[in-house]
Amino acid sequence: MKNPFSIAIHGGAGTLLRGQMTPELEQRYKQALTDALDQGFAILEVGGTALDAVQRAVCVLEDSPLFNAGKGSVFTANGGHEMDAAIMCGKDLSAGAVSLVEGVRNPVVLARDVMDHSEHVFLAGAGAMEFAKQRGLQFEEPDYFFDQLRYDQWQEIKDSDHFQLDHSVSKDHKFGTVGAVACDRDGHVAAATSTGGMTNKKWGRVGDSPMIGAGTYANDQTCAVSCTGSGEFFIRGVAAYDVSCLIELGGMDLAKASDVVVNQRLLDIGGDGGLIAVNNRAEVSLPFNTEGMYRGFKKSTGESQIAIYKD
Repeated sequence: MKNPFSIAIHGGAGTLLRGQMTPELEQRYKQALTDALDQGFAILEVGGTALDAVQRAVCVLEDSPLFNAGKGSVFTANGGHEMDAAIMCGKDLSAGAVSLVEGVRNPVVLARDVMDHSEHVFLAGAGAMEFAKQRGLQFEEPDYFFDQLRYDQWQEIKDSDHFQLDHSVSKDHKFGTVGAVACDRDGHVAAATSTGGMTNKKWGRVGDSPMIGAGTYANDQTCAVSCTGSGEFFIRGVAAYDVSCLIELGGMDLAKASDVVVNQRLLDIGGDGGLIAVNNRAEVSLPFNTEGMYRGFKKSTGESQIAIYKD
């Protein structure tokens, strides 16, 4: 008998307060999340792999200007866009990751190619982009990534030493890292994460998203995890792997392990954000310690949710 299957997605966590967003914008966010969820779930429905499902869901979110990934990536200190992504297969622990890539339309596709078509796990900068060209990936001109709101955000702090996570400031517009986790009919899990990083970031800063074990992790024996939030803390806490570890060695279930990492371990070191997780029984967990997190899940049982705020 085949397993139940499920998929969960996120579009960033942070200061998301009810009433700070217009109903029209809120509907746009919910529609974008629904589209990503539906396209990923459709792959699982016809017996496709968790890996293909999370890649598809993340591509949909990368193609939306609403989220800080792909098309909607924030501006760096020098006015460019440096994108990171990772993908991991729980079946055999294979993984691919890229960082500091520019012009690549879908960084998660490049991460998948690193996993499938190179002997490496993590490529960065010029080398990653050279590999993308060899693989024939789609590149876009800089104006494809231009978003007026992102530009305005950058203008406010660009000549300072400040940087910011998109979702950490109380404004009408929130953006964030995107991610997906899934369990397929064969009980295999996978995770994928993609981000444009921090506004006004300098020195080739890399967050947790592309780091296997920090922002992205998958293991059939435990869970698949994709994180979003203050990346430096997720790196220091090895957050994604910590969830897996609490299940494997701590004997916790998915919900408990996820909750401990987000609402205890990260908070203990000053980190804010959230994560999505799924196990090989298609159970999902979506904890966050901020005011909100763009999130959703869909299960073969018919249960589904799209949500933004805490309640």
